[in-house]
Amino acid sequence: MSRTIASLMNRQVHTAGPDDTLQAVEARMVAHGLSWMPVVDQGNVLGVISSTDLLRQHAGGSAPPGARAWQLSTYKPVTVRPDASLGEVARLMVESNIHHVVVAEGQDIRGVVSSLDFVRTFAD
Repeated sequence: MSRTIASLMNRQVHTAGPDDTLQAVEARMVAHGLSWMPVVDQGNVLGVISSTDLLRQHAGGSAPPGARAWQLSTYKPVTVRPDASLGEVARLMVESNIHHVVVAEGQDIRGVVSSLDFVRTFAD
């Protein structure tokens, strides 16, 4: 039997609200040692915001002063069900050229997975 993404996902999920300031998002990411987080509004996953997004903003000033999470996030992130196979999710990430996936059932976020989580499985 193949492993599912539920066996790999991080179950402790920290999220940002769409109106959170970029400073608040960045502080939360640093405090929890995160490289990304979903942007959620009323249970709907709107997007994801990553440390790369924040770094680009700092380097290029692409967001206006007082910008909010929704303005910098990548919209419509890839979501998968907890019973998706590891192979299926890995292929989806490669084909979509993404590093982050939200694991959800309906509007309930069950976990998150990054490409680094896949690397850890081979390093162990």
